[in-house]
Amino acid sequence: MQQYETVIILTPLLSEETAKEAIAKFSKILTDGGAEIVQEDNWGLRKLAYPIQKKTTGYYHLTEYKAPGDLINKLEVEFRRDERVLRFLTIALDKHAIAYNEKKRSGAFNQKKTVKAEEAAK
Repeated sequence: MQQYETVIILTPLLSEETAKEAIAKFSKILTDGGAEIVQEDNWGLRKLAYPIQKKTTGYYHLTEYKAPGDLINKLEVEFRRDERVLRFLTIALDKHAIAYNEKKRSGAFNQKKTVKAEEAAK
């Protein structure tokens, strides 16, 4: 199974609760299709780089998962059918991106800053 990463932007008109319901719907599609969710990260309401459908903000959500390739098409069809989704992007991760994400999850990038801060405090 290949490892993928999907970012979706939901319309800002949703309440926090309905946004979570939409994300749960897409996560269920993945798990029902045999995918293993590695990590989910809710970025919350953020400003868009450019207006989409006359909206300047959106709810961002990132999901990293391992799935068979045919499941991606089914998931993207559901994204296109759901009017709550403004944009989505799915990428296949190579070995370097997977290693980077693992380091990021373990906190390896933040540890260097804290070590430097401790040395400076001495």
